[in-house]
Amino acid sequence: MERHSPRAQEQSTPERSPEEKTPTRTAPRTARTLASLRHRNYRLYWLGQLISLMGTLMQTTGQAWLVLQLTHSAWQLGLVGALQFLPVLLFTLFGGVFADRWPKRQVLLITQAAALLQALLLWALVAANIVQIWHVYVLAVLLGITSSLDRPTRSAFVVEMVGREDLPNAVALSSMLTNLASVVGPGFGGILIAAANGVAPLFLLNALSFLAAIGGLALMKPGEFYAQARQPSSTGTQAADAGERQSTWQSLREGVAYVWQTPVVLLLTLVVGLVLLLGANYNVVLPLFATNVLHTGATGYGFLSAALSGGALLSALWLALGNRQPTIRRVLFGVLLYGLLEAAFALSSFYPLSLALIAGVGVAESIFGALAITMLQTVTPDHLRGRVSSVYVLFFTGSIPPGYLLVGWLSSAYGVSMCMLICALLCLLTAGAGWLWRKSAEQDVAAAPV
Repeated sequence: MERHSPRAQEQSTPERSPEEKTPTRTAPRTARTLASLRHRNYRLYWLGQLISLMGTLMQTTGQAWLVLQLTHSAWQLGLVGALQFLPVLLFTLFGGVFADRWPKRQVLLITQAAALLQALLLWALVAANIVQIWHVYVLAVLLGITSSLDRPTRSAFVVEMVGREDLPNAVALSSMLTNLASVVGPGFGGILIAAANGVAPLFLLNALSFLAAIGGLALMKPGEFYAQARQPSSTGTQAADAGERQSTWQSLREGVAYVWQTPVVLLLTLVVGLVLLLGANYNVVLPLFATNVLHTGATGYGFLSAALSGGALLSALWLALGNRQPTIRRVLFGVLLYGLLEAAFALSSFYPLSLALIAGVGVAESIFGALAITMLQTVTPDHLRGRVSSVYVLFFTGSIPPGYLLVGWLSSAYGVSMCMLICALLCLLTAGAGWLWRKSAEQDVAAAPV
């Protein structure tokens, strides 16, 4: 099995002065919470993404409203989401290959520029009052193709900006950023739709928000990156050229083989992927709970969603504060806690208790998700990180559509409470199977070079 070479890491990692090293446990809590932001490249990335992601979620809100205005059809709304998601399923693995072959900063500059053009074109169509539903279809597919390259590249890029020691903190801060944007972006988008009496400003603001991300990437210093995989040199011969033509499929097979043959990577990918498939379908479950079980209507649904996001945000802050190193057992304990809290939520009909429980579900999901991603990034060799990232992006994100279908069927057949209880029990079974399987994965981690 191929392993990361310490010598290669030394050659690709810039020297740091003693005062630049990671803050210790005795450092002030604020310093530990923001440890990864001391890296200039990551600080530029984080601030750019904070602005850009809020713009993206504003556009998501505006796009849904636009589709309903054009079609008055919930089915069309689902179709647009499926069209945007399908390329991620089809092309993400190839995106991982390209992420390993090309400098990741350059790849992200291309994907952010492409997303900017997509948002700008959508704004122009809406502002000119000539937008049609087929325009939205085409732009959704193009954005999905961009995402299939952007997501694995972005996931694999974090460790290059902060190094392995600060990776847990960086993943936690990225998770905090995502949860913060998911709370602020849609809410601000709804206010703008009402104030402007239309969705065009949301698309324009999203296009402009990408300038922050592009600017942050452009201002980075490549010499300060950590653990960059060395690209194989080309001899220029005809044989080498033939090898290059075959390298995409060879690289893809190499990445998939590494995941399959590495117990820790396979365990984390399957366990987390299955738990997200079975238990993380809140868009279907929470509205039904608010109306059919808790009898709180749209207001209750809004507070349930806010509690879920708030719990995830608080857990991300807690992880950033501790800069906790991930272990397989911690991931599995997080999954176990997640299943137990979700089962309790399924059985609750008392609204205040349900609010507390769904916040706990958000906490547990954020914890095991962030720890799993950190561990996958830590154990993966530098030259395979993009391909491994593409596999778990595929599994974690790919669980969404079949999960919606599963929950929809179970809810219609057995009721929403029984549906969620079944899903929670399946999550607990998955955690138990992972616990039984963990020893080979732990031995794999222990045998890996530091």
